[in-house]
Amino acid sequence: MLKISIPFVDLRGKTPVDLLRAYPDRALALVKAARRSYGMVSSVACLLGLPIADRRSHSWLKRSKNPYLYEIESFADIVRSRGIYTLNLHYEWACTTGVYRASDGVSMMRVLDCPIPSLGKQAMVVLQKGRAGEYYNITWPGLSGVFNAMAPGRFAAAINKAPMRRHKLGYVGDWATNHLHMNRQASLPPSHLLRQAMDYAPHYEAAKHMLCNVPLAVPAIFVLSGIKPGEGCVIERLENAFEITELGAGQRVCASNHFTGSFDGHGSGWRPREPDSHARLRHANTLHGYEIEQEHCDWVQAPIVNPHTRLCIVTDAASQRLIVQGYEGMTKATDLFSTLTEAYDERKAV
Repeated sequence: MLKISIPFVDLRGKTPVDLLRAYPDRALALVKAARRSYGMVSSVACLLGLPIADRRSHSWLKRSKNPYLYEIESFADIVRSRGIYTLNLHYEWACTTGVYRASDGVSMMRVLDCPIPSLGKQAMVVLQKGRAGEYYNITWPGLSGVFNAMAPGRFAAAINKAPMRRHKLGYVGDWATNHLHMNRQASLPPSHLLRQAMDYAPHYEAAKHMLCNVPLAVPAIFVLSGIKPGEGCVIERLENAFEITELGAGQRVCASNHFTGSFDGHGSGWRPREPDSHARLRHANTLHGYEIEQEHCDWVQAPIVNPHTRLCIVTDAASQRLIVQGYEGMTKATDLFSTLTEAYDERKAV
């Protein structure tokens, strides 16, 4: 057994601000880890550029009238460290996610990759309550958005980062042009849209409608699973358009970090997110539902697990099953969290 446990926090009746007040050290550790994502290079870059990035992020949140602006401002007041505004709009990672036909319905697997070190060790499972009901949010203190979550009896969902639009300006030029394009938007970031789906959507179809139709500030890929056989889909999103691939009668539907539909031919094309998006998707399509149903993450193999892997998550919204394990690259970094174990009953309320 590993010695690091993933904390479970009962946040029902409270807010993410209360979570941060209870765990400020974890949020500060996350900000510091983000600054050293790429070693000395990113440390120096953050020292010089983070104050500017924070000001621009804060300005964009105000200009777009973001519904979570006050919450993020409260985060910044509590942590009092540069980086909170930027981190809440952070969207630099790769992921592999899929919905699989299981013995009694559907299961979702999600492997999150991110260059931020220690992200797996700092993760928490937080039970939140929105207008439509309760949901488990696999998250970190100081973040307003939702990236991976399961609503028992309703649905589970996750965000994969979409590929980067090409502008024929090289990697840095394309990256900068895409950020300038986002700055002109006034819609929700993907993680804020997913939070609204978890808070307000009473069932799978309602969540699918929201994730397909609400305007976005940047492209994204959503993966959604329900509680009935065949309820699963991959939603490829542009700011004001979507394409959807349904599980239906199939065995699986998967996504990594490139488009597989007609969006791939839009404009000058797209840059898949590293590491090796196409190989990760191919491997995800070789997995089976009976593997995902196991009470462990041993089925996670390369290239799905890679030097940037931080979390492995499996959900089944019908049975309320959730397992989470933190990773640091190719190595498991935490004990396995499971809603099916006795340890899960040791709840801590904020």
